[in-house]
Amino acid sequence: MRVVVIGGTGNISTSIVRVLLERGHEVTCFNRGLTAPLPEGVRHIQGDRKDYEDFVAKMRKEQFDGAIDMRCMTMEDAESDVRAFEGVGHFVFCSTTCTYGVDYDWMPVTEDHPQRAFTTYGIRKIAAEKVFLKAFWEKGFPVTILRPSTTYGNKLGLLRQIATEFSWLDRIRKGKPILVSGDGKAIHQFLHVDDAAYGFVGALENDCCIGQAYNLVRDNYYQFDEYHRTAMEIIGREVEMVGIPLDTLLAIDPKKFRIAGDEFSFNDYYSHEKIYRDIPIFRPKISLKEGMTSVLEALDRAGRIPDSDTMTWEDDLIRLARNIRDYKMPE
Repeated sequence: MRVVVIGGTGNISTSIVRVLLERGHEVTCFNRGLTAPLPEGVRHIQGDRKDYEDFVAKMRKEQFDGAIDMRCMTMEDAESDVRAFEGVGHFVFCSTTCTYGVDYDWMPVTEDHPQRAFTTYGIRKIAAEKVFLKAFWEKGFPVTILRPSTTYGNKLGLLRQIATEFSWLDRIRKGKPILVSGDGKAIHQFLHVDDAAYGFVGALENDCCIGQAYNLVRDNYYQFDEYHRTAMEIIGREVEMVGIPLDTLLAIDPKKFRIAGDEFSFNDYYSHEKIYRDIPIFRPKISLKEGMTSVLEALDRAGRIPDSDTMTWEDDLIRLARNIRDYKMPE
């Protein structure tokens, strides 16, 4: 199959390209060519995804059997895809479980659950989904929608519950306590990018997936304290986890702690049953410990773990939390 990947050098798409090659597909990547080199044997078409006229013209010159768009973020992006890939055999769109929001009627959340996104990212992905589904019903546009939960890998790194930086790993190494949101026991699903890639490739290879949406998740979940303790086990040092209520974190710095307010402070549990039924090659094999170990090694090689001794905010907040916890009302 002649396949184009829009992107190809990102968190998940790097693994998608590798799996496509392993399974014998002819692979082309469309991107700006600014991030990373492509594997040997992958053709490159250079361009800006947001230059819709150029993007559509270049894609329409080709005769791809399949396409995977990892860079479609808005309704306008989706509309350009429908124009660009008229006549393609199968198109796979990367959406997100953030489209469901965090106000659930049932768990595990199935694909027919109402979508109540409240983040800009989730709202825009819903708008893109609607464009594709309208094109499917009205024109037969052969789309499959995949909604990943948190997919971690060497490029994204190891997020923590409250923020999108990696100083928490250095804190564990140095025996320092780390902050969590609330009691740190919110449940979440984590999927390594190498496993996620088989969901995308498997969907592309399977025509029964056309017109369908799937949660791209594995069949288990972890509490965030388990996730953090897995990092401690890998590093070989256990530290205290100190909780601060989400409302307090957001009052202190809504930008820094946005990921906690957007998703990681809430219980998220999405059903895997539909994707396991329809995409047999998607059977995640990488354990959380195995995946976190490899990503931690990659972060170290790249020097991406900052020195926590140069930061004071976490120690300041931990002192505050402990003072409140230990405060005794006068009799």
